[in-house]
Amino acid sequence: MDDVSAAKILIASLDLTSLNDDDSDETIDALCAKAVTPVGKTAAVCVYPRFIPLAKSRLASDIKVATVINFPSGLADIGLMEKEISSAVRLGADELDVVLPYRALLGGDIEFCTDYLTHAREACAKKTLKIIIETGELKTVDNIRQAAILCINAKADFIKTSTGKTPVSATPEAANIILETIFRYGKNTGFKASGGIKTFADAKKYLTLAQSIMGPAWPLPNRFRIGASSVLNDLLKTIKQGY
Repeated sequence: MDDVSAAKILIASLDLTSLNDDDSDETIDALCAKAVTPVGKTAAVCVYPRFIPLAKSRLASDIKVATVINFPSGLADIGLMEKEISSAVRLGADELDVVLPYRALLGGDIEFCTDYLTHAREACAKKTLKIIIETGELKTVDNIRQAAILCINAKADFIKTSTGKTPVSATPEAANIILETIFRYGKNTGFKASGGIKTFADAKKYLTLAQSIMGPAWPLPNRFRIGASSVLNDLLKTIKQGY
């Protein structure tokens, strides 16, 4: 695939994100303005829960508002997670990016993780549920595969690599494990790479990987996302240079 075509697919699949401690109304206003580009709209804008109403007021209905739950700590507290989801949905969130209690998984408490994901799915109801498995902390092939299988079994809409708040975020190696697990066990589950994706070259690695494992036509916004804050400018630059 040529770079211009790839960049257009990536923009349409982009969760344009700002999850910084110093985010303000002005920050989110500017973010939402960027979501409509000369070559099309991003899939979603992802913000902290307190900014959901502002983002909803600034965006067209075909650009989803995503937010984060149990973020970035991944605390093993089902009740708190349910309250956060309920509040975010009331505020108008379309998509919920929920952190798996990955420390419980590392400790071998698969039953708790299964219960947690079941409650997350129920709390989200028909809203889009993305589960962040924090691959940089899970580290091993077996841990990442096990987390992905749990997400698939819980009927998560997407499996997401990372919060972007740990030393190691998204990697092609971790993405490969997730995508191969989706291919084998649940092709209706989507994939989202997030954390450390700053350039067109970074983002294209994940697009190419998804196409090679799942098929050339698979990466559509309803099942393939890139989560990033700064990559959009490079994607637009790539398109401009290609014409």
